[in-house]
Amino acid sequence: MVAVCSSSANGNGSASQIREATLEDKLALVKKVDCFIFDCDGVIWRGDSVIDGVPETLDWLRSLGKKLVFVTNNSTKSRKGYLKKFTDLGLDVSAEEIYSSSYAAAAYLESIHFPTDKKVYIVGEVGIQEELDLKGIKWIGGLQDKGKTIELVPGFALHQDGDVGAVVVGFDRHINYHKIQYATLCIRENPGCLFIATNLDAVTHLTDAQEWAGNGSMVGAIKGSTQREPTVVGKPAEFMLANIADTFGLRREQICMVGDRLDTDILFGKDGGLTTMLVLSGVTTKEQLLDPANPIHPDMYASQLSELLVVKQEVAA
Repeated sequence: MVAVCSSSANGNGSASQIREATLEDKLALVKKVDCFIFDCDGVIWRGDSVIDGVPETLDWLRSLGKKLVFVTNNSTKSRKGYLKKFTDLGLDVSAEEIYSSSYAAAAYLESIHFPTDKKVYIVGEVGIQEELDLKGIKWIGGLQDKGKTIELVPGFALHQDGDVGAVVVGFDRHINYHKIQYATLCIRENPGCLFIATNLDAVTHLTDAQEWAGNGSMVGAIKGSTQREPTVVGKPAEFMLANIADTFGLRREQICMVGDRLDTDILFGKDGGLTTMLVLSGVTTKEQLLDPANPIHPDMYASQLSELLVVKQEVAA
């Protein structure tokens, strides 16, 4: 049985109970789990480079009949866009195995039978646009509103489309005041307008030089002006996990979440009843993980994903 520490995301337990995965832990994990869910940046790749040993690890897990799913809170690309990145990096992955938060937003709207006569206003980029197109959901905004400005002259008022039934806020490198005001008007003034966030990540990693403001900053601006809480569809929210489990016909105890972030990846797994493994090849350092103030404890941790390969011979035997 996979060793599970007694601490959890509620702050119980201590850093001394967080365990580095032993050979026995890795062997038990590979034998027990039928599906691995991987975060992408920091687990599979860093920037535009595959992390050492990842291709061999993925090929080996597939050879054992494991289902592999790749999740990301980055909404700037669609599944098609991420498929191209996997292909460019030499990784054999299908679009059906990719779950981006842009896809989650479109899947959520489909799941609630979003009215066909309504539109979505997008604060975000091409990933959300492409996923909504694939679901046949009408949208406005997005890159169409890139560079728009508001001329604040006496008597000026911005008027929103009354047919907007949902505002979807994803990471947007072209965020501007026009978008914030337009989204605010739709949410406040259009009856029943939904407020959906792809994720609430505080920071993101656009370059390796520093942390950059994440989608939480964009969502926060609209939360502040509307005094509304959004429905979140990406990690660590339940919707994405439920969608994955239903699609592949899996029980939660059959799944392991492998990620590099405590507050999204590991929390996503723990809240969903999954086995969790943190890898130190991305955002979270060992010092941050073992900090007594850290309330989120994975079941185990390893330096990187390819550490699983150490049990390859034992599994074959």
